[in-house]
Amino acid sequence: MEMSLISSSQATGGDFSQMGNSYSNTNLMFITSSACTKSQMGFRQIIRCPNLHIKVAARSLSHSQPAASTTVSNDNPVSNPKNGVKLYVGLPMNSVSDCHAINHSRAISAGLRALKLLGVEGVELPIWWGVAEKEAMGKYQWSGYLTLVDMIQKAGLKLHVTLCFHGCKHENIRLPKWVSEIGESEPDIFFADRSGKRYKDCLSFSVDDLPVFHGKTTMNVYQGFVESFKTSFSSFMGSTITGITIGMGPDGELRYPSQQAQYKNKIGLGAGEFQCYDQNMMNNLKKHSENHGNPNWGLSGPHDAPSYNQHPIINTFFKEEGSWETPYGDFFLSWYSTQLVSHADKILSMAASSFSDTPVILSGKLPLIHSWYRTRSHPAEVAAGFCNTVNRYEEIIKVFHKNSCRMILPGMDLLDEQQPNELCSSPEMLLEEIRDGRRRNGVEVCGQNLEIAGSSQSFEQIRKNLVGGNGVEVFVYQRMGAQFFSPVNFPLFSAFVRRLKELELDSDDLGGNGRDSDVFVPGKNLKMQAA
Repeated sequence: MEMSLISSSQATGGDFSQMGNSYSNTNLMFITSSACTKSQMGFRQIIRCPNLHIKVAARSLSHSQPAASTTVSNDNPVSNPKNGVKLYVGLPMNSVSDCHAINHSRAISAGLRALKLLGVEGVELPIWWGVAEKEAMGKYQWSGYLTLVDMIQKAGLKLHVTLCFHGCKHENIRLPKWVSEIGESEPDIFFADRSGKRYKDCLSFSVDDLPVFHGKTTMNVYQGFVESFKTSFSSFMGSTITGITIGMGPDGELRYPSQQAQYKNKIGLGAGEFQCYDQNMMNNLKKHSENHGNPNWGLSGPHDAPSYNQHPIINTFFKEEGSWETPYGDFFLSWYSTQLVSHADKILSMAASSFSDTPVILSGKLPLIHSWYRTRSHPAEVAAGFCNTVNRYEEIIKVFHKNSCRMILPGMDLLDEQQPNELCSSPEMLLEEIRDGRRRNGVEVCGQNLEIAGSSQSFEQIRKNLVGGNGVEVFVYQRMGAQFFSPVNFPLFSAFVRRLKELELDSDDLGGNGRDSDVFVPGKNLKMQAA
């Protein structure tokens, strides 16, 4: 089989230059044939890879079918839908503009065709609250998203939708304009840290049940958005749209915004700060302390809590035998965590109720806050809302089970050996702890990578996390764009997909003569699916 990734000679239409960081001006398309010849793969220009030889395992294809086809088809001869992991790829964060146009539609269309020919199950699409309900409460505009979903359907791909009730500074995506206007006069709808600095990319959990939006609560507003989405996309439900992820906090994850924006996709030295200082949160804390019989404990957050960048286990709340181990520390951290659990239950219950009459599967995303994991106090996790007890994720997982929701776990590409020693980090141990909890409670899992891998080691780590009874139903590789389609990452991703599809590769499948070339020689009986 010959596989080529061809770049268009036209710079217009297939432009990836604005789809994230440093995207190249190119139109991408796979061309395959059944001849067992050498392959070419290129990005922006054709790059010859004389060693990229692909051999199709005889057991995977019937004699009546060609090794690959240039036509888009919903039938895949190597599918194993009963036992396999379904592989999705995230579309660009800004796929639809706030003017309801599809950004780089030809480039996205070419990318969809490439993914279909590669054999992935589908794609994931972020749908932003700040785009679809931008101007006024209850005034929804779905046209751009509807057009894009129609494109995905015609490409023969499935779709997971992520309903994003947060903003993203990196992509210049904000909360709805009308929400920000209310926030100007009522800033306590946003989280605040000890210095009073507001986090304005999502709403504080403290207003979940407060009528701060012209007499409506946050949950009322979210439900209106969800119901409008369900009605507008009803013709795609269950056929094209098979899964919906409900946004639960900063970056869509269930957590407090304890870390600042400069640490997105990176690890800072500090553990972050508690986000309990908006007036509504403080009112909740005050009431809780009075009910607890210690009213003075509700006057503020911990006086000795570290700042964002301060070393968290030296002379602070989280040091050995520090305040976190006192009765006060237990009181505060239990309350702080309970607010997070309560928010999870409210938003997942709302979503489960709204989509109960549809065939789609609902999910929510947990963070993987792995810095300082090897310390007793777990400061980074605690600041994000996960109480430092033996079963600190248990209550959250029970909420997912109660609402029949899948749990999305990111960071399946991370290895302990890649983490800075000074941060006492362990993404592998944390991931396993959460998975242990999901096994005890019967919660299904979806996986994600944290970063575009670009190395065989990261792809191998993803593969290890998908096999061996880890309960992963769906894996979403984040995210489509120039880095994803780069000559470094895309051959590795293609080999990764082929492993999941039971294709047998020669030892030179990765091409070139680099050190990674012999990594993706698969076992002959690996039974996982990509489509």
